[in-house]
Amino acid sequence: MKLQLHIEQDEAGYFVVEVPAMPGCLSQGKTREEALKNINEAIDGWLEVMNSKSEYSRGELIEVNV
Repeated sequence: MKLQLHIEQDEAGYFVVEVPAMPGCLSQGKTREEALKNINEAIDGWLEVMNSKSEYSRGELIEVNV
């Protein structure tokens, strides 16, 4: 899976990574490499939570034109 990431260094020197396509999915690390390793774990956790929620969500699917 390919995802676009937003990574920047904060004022404390940590690298903060966010996945715009996954609301609330973010992580950080002391180095860029550590931050990227940590975001992979965060993505796995995010997907696990979303998959578990979909089992209980039986909402109606409606197509909208915008």
